[in-house]
Amino acid sequence: MNWANRLTLGRLVLTILFVISLSTSWAYGRTAALVLFLLAGVTDYLDGQIARRWGIITNFGKLMDPLVDKVMMASAFICLVPLGAIPAWVATIIVARDFLITGLRLLASAEGVILPAERLGKHKTSWQIVTVAYLLALLAMIEVWPTTSEASWWQNAWHYGGDALLWVVIVLTVYSGLGYLWQHRALLHTEKASA
Repeated sequence: MNWANRLTLGRLVLTILFVISLSTSWAYGRTAALVLFLLAGVTDYLDGQIARRWGIITNFGKLMDPLVDKVMMASAFICLVPLGAIPAWVATIIVARDFLITGLRLLASAEGVILPAERLGKHKTSWQIVTVAYLLALLAMIEVWPTTSEASWWQNAWHYGGDALLWVVIVLTVYSGLGYLWQHRALLHTEKASA
């Protein structure tokens, strides 16, 4: 297994630790979750750079890299709902889009076709990482400096900054998902001949 694929699997392990940190009542669980999430985001960048630079792009990487990205982002958005950081409908849109694209990739795989991540999908993931990191940073600030939540700048950062980032993510999520489905729509019309 090459280093790019090891980083992809490492990101999956970091995601599990992130979910544990964010879902427990540890004293600095949200701060730990922020650090783990940022590390996972760095591995997302590095595995692609390593694979392209050294020419070690594999079918495993083409399949697992976007899949692990989806697990990481779905986990983050789902965990942020009970903390009041995002509404449930936002997480639902993000997770539903990822299920649709994963289903399409599985359908393609059954036909012997590997569908790699598209550039717009990578931009969508980057914005999702930025948004989650921003919200986690605000939650970590409450954890470290509890009086921060009463400051007016805090309210502005949460409502205006957080809402703006969420709308960017929603638009990119829906647009990239519909575009990906349209681009590969032929897979949805493929019928196997009966034996």
